[in-house]
Amino acid sequence: MHVDVVVVGAGAAGMMCAHVAGQRGKRVAIIDHAEKLAEKIRISGGGRCNFTNLHAKPDNYLSNNPHFCRSALARFTVRDFIDLVERHGIGYHEKTLGQLFCDDSAQDIIDMLRNECEDAGVSWLMPCKIDKVERKTECFLLATSRGEISCDKLVIATGGLSIPQIGATGLGYDIARQFGLNVTPLAPGLVPLTFQPEDFAPYADLSGISFDAITQSGKARFREAILLTHRGLSGPAILQVSSYWKPGTHIHLDLFPDDSATEWLLTHRRSDMLLANLLAQRLPKRFATAFAETHQLNQPVKQLNEKQLKTLGEHLHSWSFKPSGTLGYKKAEVTLGGVDTNELSSKTMEAKKAPGLYFIGEVVDVTGWLGGFNFQWAWSSGHVCGQSV
Repeated sequence: MHVDVVVVGAGAAGMMCAHVAGQRGKRVAIIDHAEKLAEKIRISGGGRCNFTNLHAKPDNYLSNNPHFCRSALARFTVRDFIDLVERHGIGYHEKTLGQLFCDDSAQDIIDMLRNECEDAGVSWLMPCKIDKVERKTECFLLATSRGEISCDKLVIATGGLSIPQIGATGLGYDIARQFGLNVTPLAPGLVPLTFQPEDFAPYADLSGISFDAITQSGKARFREAILLTHRGLSGPAILQVSSYWKPGTHIHLDLFPDDSATEWLLTHRRSDMLLANLLAQRLPKRFATAFAETHQLNQPVKQLNEKQLKTLGEHLHSWSFKPSGTLGYKKAEVTLGGVDTNELSSKTMEAKKAPGLYFIGEVVDVTGWLGGFNFQWAWSSGHVCGQSV
């Protein structure tokens, strides 16, 4: 079998690229080892697929080259994808912070992309395992479980290592290295953080408690909900900051994001209330009790002196922990790092050292924030690649 373009990976970026190339008259085959189509789309956003973000811009992405994503995002925009969604009659809504979700089901997005591919004449080969990829004089040759396939252009859209239980593998990175491309260090991103049991002991029994806070790691700051788990911290604010956290460093949480904790405490300094009960006016009660007891201050507020209240106020604005690690790829939403952007054209996603070979989506060293940004990168990188192949 010979086609113009083979796309390896039938996920968000892969299907976007395949249908765009097919609509240009290219003969396209899409290969995936999975039996079910686009499982990562299906489970995303609680099953409703947070398919983009109204505020997507280059600043929302991590990469060794933060400017690399600029071209693709400008050439296939959030509005362009929304137009596609609306053309297919898919209902959607904004949840918070520009996050757009399907009204009904993530399956609507999968069906839309599949229909676009079928209308463009794309051939499906799945499940299909790739055993070997070679570069011949004028084409690429793939040895697969369905026989040999040759193509003029080869697009790698295999995703990252996150969520291996639905089939994630390192195939894309292996192919990149095979063709002499650098792959930047890989790590789980958008992932819950864990702590040493002795460090987190006072809060280990508070699993499930959630509240609003600002998280900070280095210069990165996010304000959203944090969630206590039996092993550490999760929730949107923690997932966001996890992509910036470096092992061995602390994260800081501001538990009073709207005003001065010290001033608030001082206005209540003559109160007969236990400190825990006072803190429970602003924080979940069980957490407030644990926080007061951990600081050995759970006594009537009027018995605390001004210095103690000021110190406590500082701690409320900078509750610091040094994570011991993360829950790993099994619980990570994305993979940090990937095919080095210096190896690729930002306009076409083609490898500079290997003409005809392209990398798109999560396999590339471009990682978005939580909230639809990674899907937008998939759509944008897939689209510009589909126009080029």
